[in-house]
Amino acid sequence: MIGGKKMAAFLALMVLMAGQSVVAQPAAPQAGLAPLHAAIAPRLEFSADEMALARAAAANPVVAAFYGANGLQPVFDGPEGQIRREAVQRAVSDSGSHGIPVSRYRPDLLAGAGQDLAAEIAHAEALARYLSDLTGGMIRPGRVSAQIHRQVNRPAVDRLMAEFIASDDPAGFLESVAPQHPAYEVLRRALAERPALTAPPDLPKAPEAVWRVGMRGEGVVPLRRRLAAIGFGAAGPADLYDATLAAEVMRYQQAIGLPADGIAGPRTIRALNAGLDEGSRRIIMSLERMRWLAGEDLQARHVWVNIPEFTARIFDQGQQVFQTRTVVGTTDADRQTPEFSDQMEYVVVNPRWNVPRSITVRDYLPQLKANRHAVSHIDVVDGAGRVIPRGQIDFSRYTAANFPFRMQQKPGDNNALGLVKFIFPNPWNIYLHDTPTKHLFGNRSRAYSNGCIRIGDPFDLAHVLLSQQTDDPQAMFRRALEGGRERWLALTPNVPVHLVYFTAFPDADGRVAFHDDIYGRDEALWPLIEQAGLDSRARSD
Repeated sequence: MIGGKKMAAFLALMVLMAGQSVVAQPAAPQAGLAPLHAAIAPRLEFSADEMALARAAAANPVVAAFYGANGLQPVFDGPEGQIRREAVQRAVSDSGSHGIPVSRYRPDLLAGAGQDLAAEIAHAEALARYLSDLTGGMIRPGRVSAQIHRQVNRPAVDRLMAEFIASDDPAGFLESVAPQHPAYEVLRRALAERPALTAPPDLPKAPEAVWRVGMRGEGVVPLRRRLAAIGFGAAGPADLYDATLAAEVMRYQQAIGLPADGIAGPRTIRALNAGLDEGSRRIIMSLERMRWLAGEDLQARHVWVNIPEFTARIFDQGQQVFQTRTVVGTTDADRQTPEFSDQMEYVVVNPRWNVPRSITVRDYLPQLKANRHAVSHIDVVDGAGRVIPRGQIDFSRYTAANFPFRMQQKPGDNNALGLVKFIFPNPWNIYLHDTPTKHLFGNRSRAYSNGCIRIGDPFDLAHVLLSQQTDDPQAMFRRALEGGRERWLALTPNVPVHLVYFTAFPDADGRVAFHDDIYGRDEALWPLIEQAGLDSRARSD
């Protein structure tokens, strides 16, 4: 077995090498580079303090990499160390303003900490986790749903730690690492205002019921008292649910993110009785989702599709320049619209619809087995793209596994994709497109598609997208459309597109608007956020 001193030296060497692994090293000490090579070569002798620090840091790879790059020297002792300790402690204590549980950072180990090794490591680990959380989120998106394919572009945390140590203003540096998008700040302010919507705990709770205008009962009395305590008071008989009280209930529902119908049902009453309202939870989840996007340039021109809002927008330099309604995937698990970011490359005019194989074998093959003339508006084609007469095919021979044909619909007004689609090539075959079923855009809830996003104003969207490459985008689009043949118009430059899922997000007036959790992704995310607050010893996710 390795003795204690040898083990400590081994750990110190490993930590030092972890830090040096981020440095591009020369293959050999070439002429003129020998001093540099000697400076970065792993040391073989360490002081007792260095070995103790290496041993303490080794359990956390990020912290180990940081101290390795820093030559196994402490950074939280002395006068400068005190400024850094205080900056970390203040940031941690304010993490709740970001919707991050303070308990995640073990504040019990930071409060009143001195300058010993335990305090050094406690502050380093809290700093590493805080930087990781603020620049990429607490939760790995894929844990929430198999339909979330978002890649978080998180910077190297050990390098951020080095920037923090080098900063003349450590507290200011920590304030700067959170997402700088205006929507993030609006959400933070909205979260800070939520406690005003929580009734005092000593007031009697209102019994759950369904109250409508004209109804009377003793349960209305505590309902009135709790509403009045948070600024929604209404004059009238204490036990009568009258129109004035209904109007205040509607205002309260709007404030906390519930459907504003003025009816005090179980959801409204539960929120009124609860300590943390539904709107707060949605805002906290939206802050986490914004941190997933922290590595994206949201100041650049981009398409933003908020799935539960049923809306697509274009932003340019932070300003909205276009908005339209959308239809998104149904709530069936295999038809939900996924979340991811990509680059939009083409506007396809008069598109053919190449039916995805999943739809072909799931929806159309059973119909063709029952009646070979079913879905007659769609051609059956072979691998070379030749249309095969249906009389030549014995559909009963085939299963979803061995069906050798594709299905394709010609361009035209009745094409399932309408007259234009917007392509950002991706493994899930998701894109934006026109549709002949225009009436669906009049519905409040619009989850009807097989996963792709149908656009309410597709021609206008095409014009805005093409406006960066021509002085007359309408004419460019019209010429392609009038030809009647499929035309691919390349977008130069490509336009980033973000398919996102925010049930709470600022509207055009800067107020947080709330949307239904159509796919249950909030329901899946919230327990993970709660667990993140409890799981203070685990590595960042």
